[in-house]
This record gives sequence, C-alpha cells and structure tokens, in this order.
Amino acid sequence: MKYLIDTGNLAEIKHCNEFYPLAGVTTNPTLVAKEKSDFWTLIKEIRNIIGPDKMLHVQTVQTTAEKMVEEAKLIKETVGGEFYVKIPIGEEGLKATMMLKELGIGVTMTAIFTPAQALIAAKAGASFVAPYVNRLDNIIGDGVRVVEDIVQEFELYGLDCQVLAASFKNCEQIHKCALAGCHTVTIASDLFKSVIAHPMTDAAVAGFEKDWKAMYGDKKILDF
Repeated sequence: MKYLIDTGNLAEIKHCNEFYPLAGVTTNPTLVAKEKSDFWTLIKEIRNIIGPDKMLHVQTVQTTAEKMVEEAKLIKETVGGEFYVKIPIGEEGLKATMMLKELGIGVTMTAIFTPAQALIAAKAGASFVAPYVNRLDNIIGDGVRVVEDIVQEFELYGLDCQVLAASFKNCEQIHKCALAGCHTVTIASDLFKSVIAHPMTDAAVAGFEKDWKAMYGDKKILDF
C-alpha cells in the first residue's frame, strides 16, 4: 500500500517527504484555497519538493468535460512529472476521463461513495478512484466496507484501476483499509505521526536509553 499526504501546506509536505515513505501528494480546491497562495506558485513548489517521480494529484475546478480536459492539459504541462488530474464523479467527469485516457493523462476520479460509482469510473479509464471513508462513516455508512467492495470488484473484472482511499480521521480506518487490499491511502500529516506512535514503543526506547546511560554515561557509539 502506498502513502500519500492530503494537503496543500508546503511545510507539512516537506516534513513528511523527508521522514516518511511518501509516494506523493493529493490536493483539492478546499486544501489549495486554505493556503491563501497563488495557485501556480503553490503547485509548482509542491512539485519541486517531491520531485518528478512522485505522484501529484491536482483537482480541476471546471464543470464541462472539454474545459476539464483543457485545464488538465495545462496543469500537466506546468507541473510535469507523475501527474494525475482529480475529477469528481459525474457525467461530465466520465466524458472527460474517456477523453483524457486517449491523451495519456491519468485521472483520479474523486468524491466516490459507492462501488457502482467506482466501477463505472474504472471502465471510463480512470487510473485511481478515491472513496471517502470517514464521510461515509459519518452518515452511518461503512467506508472501509465500500473500499473492500471496490477492491474485490476490480479484481473480479481484472480492471487496471487502483483504489486511493481518502477522508480518514483515525489509524483504525487506515489499518482496516490496508487489510481490505486498498492500493493507496492519502492522509493528513498528523495521521502519519499517529500511525507510528505507541506508548509501548516510547517505553521501550526510554528503557534502552536508561540502560545505556547507566553503563556508558553520555557517550554514544561514535564516541568510542
């Protein structure tokens, strides 16, 4: 399973790109607007931070297929590298996806809430589908189950499309998506820290430090 960071914040991207096995960055209009920055300056800097080989998913804000394609082509030409345009599921989005497939531009179909939406997006040529896990949980749905159903559906029909699960609020959701065979997750920066945190880990490290210091004081291995 690949890990992406879901943010437009440059400091968060820099940190996670340095300390975690980051496969790329996802953004959306809300996350971009939150940074109160020039759009082109922001996405160019994100690409500079992660380099050309990591994924960058940027969402179109157009409402017609032709304009979605036009915007996707412009963004790809500007940022280069491993790029995917995010397009919300819908008739215009499906049309744009089929058009972009012909042009060789990858599409991440977003705002997915059902396996039926995911299946038709994959058939249209989407490279990724992005089901919203926590938003489903918030309406007494089962976000993880939807992810699991989509994974099974894609395997059943041999579809070359990956599940990029989004909208997470806790590590349990991420863990269960991993067990369901989810290909990729995109999570907020604070969840990266939560994934690796555990009080027993802290206790073990504290014990190592205490025992070493009792024998060798402040000396480290490099000091010998």
